[in-house]
Amino acid sequence: MASIRRTLSPANHDRSHHQHINGSPFSPSSKPPPRLFSPTISAAGFLRRLFSRRRLSWRWSLYRCSVFCVFGFLLGLMPFGRFRDEIRPRDFSFEMKPDMVNLRAEEISSGRIDRRPENDVNVRAVEIGSVSFVERKENEKERFDYEARKLLIVVTPTYNRMFQGYYFSRLGQVLRLVNPPVLWIVVEIGGQSAETAEILRSVGVTYRHLVCEKNMTDVKDRGVEQRNVALRHIEMHRLDGIVYFADDDNVYSLELFERLRGISRFGTWPVAMLAQSKSKAILEGPVCNGSAVIGWHTNEKSKRLRRFHVDMSGFAFNSTILWDSKRWKRPYANPIRQLDTVKEGFQETTFIQQLVKDESQMEGIPEGCERIMNWHLHLEALSAKYPRGWMLQKKLDAVLPLN
Repeated sequence: MASIRRTLSPANHDRSHHQHINGSPFSPSSKPPPRLFSPTISAAGFLRRLFSRRRLSWRWSLYRCSVFCVFGFLLGLMPFGRFRDEIRPRDFSFEMKPDMVNLRAEEISSGRIDRRPENDVNVRAVEIGSVSFVERKENEKERFDYEARKLLIVVTPTYNRMFQGYYFSRLGQVLRLVNPPVLWIVVEIGGQSAETAEILRSVGVTYRHLVCEKNMTDVKDRGVEQRNVALRHIEMHRLDGIVYFADDDNVYSLELFERLRGISRFGTWPVAMLAQSKSKAILEGPVCNGSAVIGWHTNEKSKRLRRFHVDMSGFAFNSTILWDSKRWKRPYANPIRQLDTVKEGFQETTFIQQLVKDESQMEGIPEGCERIMNWHLHLEALSAKYPRGWMLQKKLDAVLPLN
């Protein structure tokens, strides 16, 4: 078979020559394109490759995105300005500093300086011949009362009678003068009377008007059931404060309510009472050594069998005892209530036995228990009629007419 030999034409010769010059991928003398981080590539070439718009693979796109993320993160860490590490107190000072006041030495010695109460300042630097007010710091506790106080929960059972309006208004005016916070819990029997609600709205004290709906036919002491309604309300709503049973016919001093806020668990004090015969006054309450209760004083022989000789208005206690038995380490979690089944005059001592174990858990107030801060007076007129709405049913007759 004859072999056909094809000679290279000039065109083919030139093509192979150009392929050799341009670099064929199969030629051993061809070199791969430089990489992105090749040491031979310049910065301009790196940026040109990085911002190239030609269609690239997903790996190259992910790589470029990572480079920009790292570059932005490092750029954010670089400090471009000055900042202070600490804030000086004067940067946020709301303090008012008066101008420098120069006074003569003879004015200081003679006392002719006009000192007004509203211009009193604390002077920290005084020089002979001049007074330099370095800092004016007004007493914030006197101008703005920021002192945190305990909530006073005053429980008052009331009912319709002749002097209810007088007693109730008097107690409301006393509570109005007590520093807040004060919560007045008033409990009525059967329903909320319009007269009581009107007095509560006019007094200006935070109140809660509750109703005792229990049948009072076989109840010995209506006040026991009314106080139990208030105790259930305090326990259900977990009110945190000092509970004090204040009947509306007693007389109270403002000092008593201010001292109640210092009670930690249970506080007691002596009470002056008017005897049933209204011919003598008797004292009943604790005998104290400082704030420690070391004994009891009473003038009634019939009540000497009681464990604690104290009137219902002669003690107060922390409300958390009613609903936080773990805090006070009570051995039982039964609700604390007053008992109507006990003999009259023993409601106080049976109730206190549920609050404390003995006198070591009591606090006598004030120090030494030497002050009478409230009085229990029996001045009720049983034969008087209750005026409906505190209004006269008929006009009065003019006994002494003017003409």
